[in-house]
Amino acid sequence: MNKQEIAEKLVENHQKFVDFATGLSEPDFMFAPTDKWTAGQQLEHILRGVSPVTTALTLPKFVPRLLFGKAERESIDYEALVRNYQSRLAAGSKAGGRFIPPPIGFEKRDELKTKLLATVSELAKRVEKFSEARLDEYVLPHPILGKLTIREMLYFTIYHVAHHHKYALQILGK
Repeated sequence: MNKQEIAEKLVENHQKFVDFATGLSEPDFMFAPTDKWTAGQQLEHILRGVSPVTTALTLPKFVPRLLFGKAERESIDYEALVRNYQSRLAAGSKAGGRFIPPPIGFEKRDELKTKLLATVSELAKRVEKFSEARLDEYVLPHPILGKLTIREMLYFTIYHVAHHHKYALQILGK
């Protein structure tokens, strides 16, 4: 995917998930099987994942390079990134630390919607400011996948929300 396609997919996938989650009734929004997340918690989890990527892309371009280094390999494609992530999940990897959402009440629904869509919109704008080459030059840390190029992190962000959307649909039998 080129940067324009990435920016469009970021907005599209997040909008679909937000529309789904915020369109749920209160009982559905608050429902989760034991030890699983509600739709509200999944919204919060997605926001907690998108926010640091957006922040990283707002920093002067030399800062990620200083903090995390430069890519020592070429970026993998979207499908390969998804396979790697699914493989890690199958091996037992899970979200941890700051990415685990607290309980989320129904009253937080609209606030989460607004914050997530604004953050994704800003991320899409930031993607446009990078050259295609720079997306493959710098790396960012991912808690499960290790160092990813910025392009790969954006691929992950596109997939991650779709993964949670699919999961939420399954939980609710929709």
